[in-house]
Amino acid sequence: MARLLEKYKSDVIPSVKEEFEVKNVMQLPKVVKICVSMGMGQYCSDVKKIDRCAEELGVIVGQKAVQTKAKVSEAGFKVRKDMPVGCRVTLRGQRMWEFLDRFISVAAPRIADFHGFSRKGFDQKGNYSFGVNEQSIFPEVNLDKMEVTQGMNVNVVFENSTEQVSEAILEKLGFPFQRKDK
Repeated sequence: MARLLEKYKSDVIPSVKEEFEVKNVMQLPKVVKICVSMGMGQYCSDVKKIDRCAEELGVIVGQKAVQTKAKVSEAGFKVRKDMPVGCRVTLRGQRMWEFLDRFISVAAPRIADFHGFSRKGFDQKGNYSFGVNEQSIFPEVNLDKMEVTQGMNVNVVFENSTEQVSEAILEKLGFPFQRKDK
């Protein structure tokens, strides 16, 4: 079992249940999935770079990335229908917890001039979205073979949650948010 999942079950759930006065365990929010995506529209003419970024994303998350293709042609951006424009991965279960643990404990501290992630990334259902500027913060990426410095979007999807409860859960898991006094 993943280290963060054990912490979630033993520490976070009881404290959230007590803090928000949830009576039934089934009403508690839970992390359902994590979606990681890279949009690489500027490299859409170079398929090799997109393939390389998809491979790197697969190495980072531990699951093969799926390439996303353009749905319609857009002449202004020199994009044709079915051209690869990015890649994405949806993580669930064990891989999701392992990725979140690696991100919180290893990757986030390696971000230069890092003061925490914004608390404004929550939507009304409690899902949290944030971006990372480059994939080189992950130790899995070989910097010598890295061709393109590419950012990624990460979405943590909750079930049965609100903004306040999701923020409390992520904070108790050790997610690096900005301090509230700012």
